[in-house]
Amino acid sequence: MSGNLNKILHVEDEVDIQEVAKMALEAVGGLTVRTCGDGEEALSAAPEFIPDLFLLDVMMPGMDGPETFKALQKIPGFEQTPAIFMTAKVMEAEVARFKELGALGVIAKPFDPMTLSDQIRELWQQRVDG
Repeated sequence: MSGNLNKILHVEDEVDIQEVAKMALEAVGGLTVRTCGDGEEALSAAPEFIPDLFLLDVMMPGMDGPETFKALQKIPGFEQTPAIFMTAKVMEAEVARFKELGALGVIAKPFDPMTLSDQIRELWQQRVDG
């Protein structure tokens, strides 16, 4: 598991949030982002993109964030790839459940585009320092 965070696969069904997050992570954070509109798209994009991290919206039509994460973990090579969930409803019980699934943490929506990459790097670093 590498210590460097460079590539993020972002799964989010709302186009405006996709755009703000991509801009925030690439322009401010210097990261490479591949955006997917749903879980199915993420499953086909992950093997070719090979992200270091999954950034997943919790509430999505079809497969939700946790279901998408479980499906991504079944793809060979992604069993250990961590995820961070994004949700408008951050509740302790939910956060605990996501962490049990293997998530590094949860970021509340709406997020601050100027600090999004810092929040993600902080959660990533906790995993590395762990």
